[in-house]
Amino acid sequence: MEYSTLLTHFSNITHAFTTRHGGYSLAPYSSNNLGFHVGDNKDTVFANHKHLAEALSYSLQTLVYMKQIHSTKVIVVHDETFDTPPICDALITNKTNTPLMIMSADCTPILLYDDVTKVIGVIHAGRAGAFNNIIESTISQMKKSFQVQSENIYAVLGASIQLCCYEVSEEIMFEAEKKGLGYSIHTRENKYYLDINAILHKQLQMCGVAEYHIEDIRACSACLNETYFSYRADKQTTGRMAGVIMLNP
Repeated sequence: MEYSTLLTHFSNITHAFTTRHGGYSLAPYSSNNLGFHVGDNKDTVFANHKHLAEALSYSLQTLVYMKQIHSTKVIVVHDETFDTPPICDALITNKTNTPLMIMSADCTPILLYDDVTKVIGVIHAGRAGAFNNIIESTISQMKKSFQVQSENIYAVLGASIQLCCYEVSEEIMFEAEKKGLGYSIHTRENKYYLDINAILHKQLQMCGVAEYHIEDIRACSACLNETYFSYRADKQTTGRMAGVIMLNP
């Protein structure tokens, strides 16, 4: 597992980013696949989840993950459990002993924490989420539900596909430019490449998150495919990694 330098300063939260290693799944999901929806054996996926829960010292039934749909929908967690995952792409809560999870295999997993109001969040930010500003939707909901102030938020971006490997079509290039995101498009040898994290970083700042409260791990899931699951590098059939954050009592 991997950990944030920023978040390790706070003793009242537990967090981690998983890699593709340390689980029980067989190829092509080897080995620590946490996604039930990708074709892996469900008993094996459950065993991977159980192992992670033991490693991070939480009760598996209290974990809330999402059925992710590349939307900007944000859910405030109240009584959801492992068996009732909401359909959305961001979760926020102020409940203790309630770990939140985002799964990814190229999209950017984001962990959020406000140490003043003691609120946590997770965001699944792929191209659709970035283009439609799921960050703004999430932070707005944090403010509305918990009176969070942007300057108190810490944000950590986990491993994801980076500019070096994220080739996109001309159509997507034009869409980015139309949305005012042309700065995220780079051209190499007449091909277009998209820097999703550049968009996310700017959106966090536009929402008022301080530069020194943002950590970007900047590990490319495609380049480092031996360490991370990658939808592109693994030719679509692959497992899912996770970012997890929990408020301790």
